[in-house]
Amino acid sequence: MGRTCGLSAGSVAKRLPRIALVFLVALVYRQLQAPPPKIPGTPGGPPITSPRIKLQDGRHLAYYESGVPRDQAKYKVIFMHGFDSCRYDVIRVSPELAQELGIYVLSFDRPGYGESDPHPGRTTKSLALDIEQLADAMELGPKFYLTGFSMGGNVMWSCLKYIPHRLAGVAILGPVANYWWSGYPANVSREAWNVQVAQDKWAVGVAHHAPWLTYWWNTQKFFPGSSVISFNPAIMSREDMALIQAKFGYRTYAHQVRQQGEYESLHRDMVVGFGKWSWSPLELEDPFPNGEGKVHLWHGAEDLIVPVGLSRYISQRLPWVRYHELPTAGHLFPIADGMPDVILKSLLLGDDE
Repeated sequence: MGRTCGLSAGSVAKRLPRIALVFLVALVYRQLQAPPPKIPGTPGGPPITSPRIKLQDGRHLAYYESGVPRDQAKYKVIFMHGFDSCRYDVIRVSPELAQELGIYVLSFDRPGYGESDPHPGRTTKSLALDIEQLADAMELGPKFYLTGFSMGGNVMWSCLKYIPHRLAGVAILGPVANYWWSGYPANVSREAWNVQVAQDKWAVGVAHHAPWLTYWWNTQKFFPGSSVISFNPAIMSREDMALIQAKFGYRTYAHQVRQQGEYESLHRDMVVGFGKWSWSPLELEDPFPNGEGKVHLWHGAEDLIVPVGLSRYISQRLPWVRYHELPTAGHLFPIADGMPDVILKSLLLGDDE
């Protein structure tokens, strides 16, 4: 008899479940993968509209300068923006105080935001080293001041760990804290955890325990992802809502924030901020043991985005941190009228408000 060519119907039927499984796995894998970033200045990417510096690894950081001219400044401050923001979301010191004290402020797009190149290998340490390179490229001198808000405030702890020798003083504003940092008592982290709305407990938990699911979790339509990404008003205090109505009209540049893609900006921010850190800010030693600088920590008592309890505990554990709690403020207090001047005077002159 001749040999039968091809597969029999029975053989095909036996293979169908296996083929279906492979197809399903491929489909799920595709759903989990974030699209490639739209890199500024490349074909199909957003245009470059701001000055940028080139880092040692070839990446670029876009920056924005405000205050007095750099060469006339007595105080040089680098500001790091928060989550879902960009270089233009800078601490807005009044022209009068900037001129009186000689304050120059340099802000920049963190990697993946605005017009700064993405950094797939971004870590807490790499962000601190980016700041050091930026300061050198802009010729800010051997020491400079740092201010960071929200997720940018989270990075201030990394700067205190990795580049304390370059710092003249630091102001940390409403910093995002990682619930898994070692040193938090269980009751403190649990109480703060429960301040969050349910959807944020899930989103933050995914970023920490299953970072590879972060993109899918925050883009699928079965249940809500991060409330911060979706602008859920439930996480805004009364003062925050008033500030949004009064201040957010000026953000004509808001389209730039996510223009490289939500994964490179927002989701990677969550993975780094809430991921598994190899160290804890609660273990830091005084970066200014001889009193040559100060660290100020500011937090609103009515903050519904970043629970105040974690900052309270850090200030108790680190006696060298000067803690300022604002009893009626929410998360957005740094944009309230007059607050930038209060924060910078405290940082630069040592005024305690």
